[in-house]
Amino acid sequence: MKPEINELIEISKYYGCNKDYVIAGGGNTSYKDSDTIWIKASGQSLADLNEDCLVTLSRQKLQNISTAVYSDEPVAREEKVKEDLYRSILDPQKNCRPSVETSLHEIIQYRFIVHLHPTLINGILCSRNAKSLIQKLFGESVLFVPYTDPGYTLFKKLESEIKAYRLKFSHDPKIIFLENHGSFVGADTTEEIKKIYEDIMQKIKELVPPVSDVSALPFNPILNKVLPTIRILLSGEQPGVMRFRNNTLIARFSQNQQEFHKISLPLTPDIIVYCKTRYLYIEQSATAEKILDSFRYQLPHFISEYGYLPRVVIIKDMGIFAIGDSYVNAESCLDVYEDLIKISHYALLCGGIKFLIPEQMAFIDQWEVENYRRKIAQPEGTLNKLNNKIAIVTGGAQGFGAGIAERLFAMNVNVVVADLNEESGKSFVSSLSVKKSKNKAVFVRTDVSDASSVKDLIIKTVMEFGGLDLIVSNAGVLKAGGLDEMDAETFSKTTQVNYNGYFYCAKYAAEVMKLQNQEKPGYFTDIIQINSKSGLKGSNRNFAYSGAKFGGIGLTQSFALELAPYRIKVNSICPGNFYEGPLWSDPHTGLFVQYLKTGKVPGAKNIDDVRKFYEEKVPMKRGCKLEDVMKALLYIIDQEYETGQAVPVTGGQVMLG
Repeated sequence: MKPEINELIEISKYYGCNKDYVIAGGGNTSYKDSDTIWIKASGQSLADLNEDCLVTLSRQKLQNISTAVYSDEPVAREEKVKEDLYRSILDPQKNCRPSVETSLHEIIQYRFIVHLHPTLINGILCSRNAKSLIQKLFGESVLFVPYTDPGYTLFKKLESEIKAYRLKFSHDPKIIFLENHGSFVGADTTEEIKKIYEDIMQKIKELVPPVSDVSALPFNPILNKVLPTIRILLSGEQPGVMRFRNNTLIARFSQNQQEFHKISLPLTPDIIVYCKTRYLYIEQSATAEKILDSFRYQLPHFISEYGYLPRVVIIKDMGIFAIGDSYVNAESCLDVYEDLIKISHYALLCGGIKFLIPEQMAFIDQWEVENYRRKIAQPEGTLNKLNNKIAIVTGGAQGFGAGIAERLFAMNVNVVVADLNEESGKSFVSSLSVKKSKNKAVFVRTDVSDASSVKDLIIKTVMEFGGLDLIVSNAGVLKAGGLDEMDAETFSKTTQVNYNGYFYCAKYAAEVMKLQNQEKPGYFTDIIQINSKSGLKGSNRNFAYSGAKFGGIGLTQSFALELAPYRIKVNSICPGNFYEGPLWSDPHTGLFVQYLKTGKVPGAKNIDDVRKFYEEKVPMKRGCKLEDVMKALLYIIDQEYETGQAVPVTGGQVMLG
């Protein structure tokens, strides 16, 4: 790799990781030598840039775009420009699309170009006094370009302005400000670019004090009865994720609809790409009923007027809510919208806000390039039925639970890992999050034997994702022992976790699932208990566990009858013995050790004897594995005609009669 490419990647990540400079994957960077330009591919994030994310193009072929003659019709012209841009690619096998701004980077005669959308800079560039303030702060050494539609039109405008600048100063501008857009800085070293941006920011801070002391405001519990409903109403065929944000800055500008409207119209292309052009504001927010009544009334009017579902909802005194086709996209929408509020605040300090006019907004909204950006922002595996759904797995930090959570996460499910072991849970979630993905895994410390703890788990799930589609009640404990060994306290604790815990999960999960089905009667959700073969057949000297599991199947059948009208399917999976998990194999507390010590296996002298004894009981001659359970779980979710079932996954050890 060329040293300069390393420098390009380094400076890209330097700015890409700082939301003061770029958000939601925006901005662009490039490096060029005499023959070739390397530029960030469209849709790639500066924060995650690597060599594979760069497109390499021939500068000579790119220069043909400058002299070519194109149609005056925008759609035909942009399509032809795109074709010529593709012809310039030197590494087409990468299948990466060059940024539409490639030609802009090509005409600026510096080796490195860094194009960003800094909030503070855009505060001036989106003000009515942008040109005069830029001249006042920076003089004639910088180039200010009035707002121009992006794409070929902007390229030709900037080309003309740069040529005029060269005639006047005999060199290219190192700083270019694009009204209602952002900034370009060019130099022959990345260190000089950093210095230039530092100087720009320092000068602007002397004129416009940066927003500070922004503190988060709490999540209002009313929203637990609101978000699942709004989430379903704003989702298409695939469920969406709802993210919320509330802080002192947002609260300051969202006290009433009239005031919020003054600062919330689109200012830059990114706002239209990520948030569309309009939002839905709910003023009546005293109760959940008033919020939902207002939302249900306004939504059809919004769709009728604008032709799309809102991506952004503002609820007075509650904050801003964004719907996305993935967790990452919903979060990006919030980032962009909060950035809009900051830019508007700065623009007001600079003499007033200059919004994009309807024609400019329409061009961006319909622009093929932006539709492409939206397309590649879609999560992978969109045909997967579980894609973007929200799941809780209790006992999810180890054993079957961790395996189920990991497999679901790999299928683009947003997963809440609920477990009593905080250290293991956080470590496990961190391991899931290592791989970059558009879904999200979070940990919530939960004691399933405590009703308030389970209720809090559901609240935090709704707060994080906006709803719930699947809960896997997997947490369990097993204490072996006969009647003469089992004390009342141990029996009670085993029952509380294995039986009561399932009841708490079903009770509080169903409350959310019902709200979703109320708005979309055909919407199915699932409550799945990980039971045991001991719930189908008595277990010698293991009555506390077996009794709770038998009771669990009774709960499953009863819950299924009650919840079927709401399309909430309730089923149990009854695995055989999972010998690889800690329940059996833990050297101190595992069942192999327990059964050896309690003499449950006659004649057994060591753990291997105990294991062999149990394997011989299985017709398939092996223990149950994670993939066996996952196949059953995915079947249960996929089908829509079975509920109240106890599905044996026992290798033939237990057969239903």
